[in-house]
Amino acid sequence: MGRGHLVASFSHRGRVVVNLAIITGASAGIGLATAERFLEGGYRVVNLSRRPCPLRDVVHMRCDLADPDLVDSLNPQLTPHLEAASEVALIHNASRLANDTAEGTPSADLRSVLEVNVVAINSLNRVAVPHMGTGSCILFVASTLAEKAVPGSYSYVITKHAQVGMMRALCQDLAGTGIHTACICPGFTDTEMLRDHVPPEAMDAVRGMSAFNRLIDPGEIAGTLFWATRTPVINGSVIHANLGQIER
Repeated sequence: MGRGHLVASFSHRGRVVVNLAIITGASAGIGLATAERFLEGGYRVVNLSRRPCPLRDVVHMRCDLADPDLVDSLNPQLTPHLEAASEVALIHNASRLANDTAEGTPSADLRSVLEVNVVAINSLNRVAVPHMGTGSCILFVASTLAEKAVPGSYSYVITKHAQVGMMRALCQDLAGTGIHTACICPGFTDTEMLRDHVPPEAMDAVRGMSAFNRLIDPGEIAGTLFWATRTPVINGSVIHANLGQIER
């Protein structure tokens, strides 16, 4: 049994307490940093993605978030972890980002992004929420583009706006359950996704859009997510974690 599992289970008045973090896309970037932070915080961590998380103590469940049968494929694997957990942090981190435009995006392409960025979140909520008790939370890793738009990120902007709406709807529908929700909206973060989306010659300009003239470290967002897990007063909130973007 690895370090994460040992520290995640402890006794409270004679019963075993397990804090469980379920993270989508914990194989790289913000998701990987978040898995590491929650392991350090004593959580049992489950990663849901196609690629495995490189951290030894993380439980990897291979899945394709674009699969319409996601619930059926994950339910048997995920439910035992949920049933054993006293508190659950469900962190919707994985997203697809395409360089697309309003006039150039076929509906089939938009549907495929919606499947990962919106529908899969609903599917995972349906699996997890019935097992989530007081003190649990559902967190979304959204984006500054959840409340504004830029050219060339059409489907991403649409789906990030949708995530904010879903988070707010969850806040209302889960009232009285002791489960809180929030959207953490990172700015330009030093990840594989950003480097795939932004050409190298434009990276200095991207750094210059931060009031600190740098990219955000994934660990900074991981720390914000960990704080949000333990902070129910932010229920229903959209929190911008972007170092203060300079608007021009």
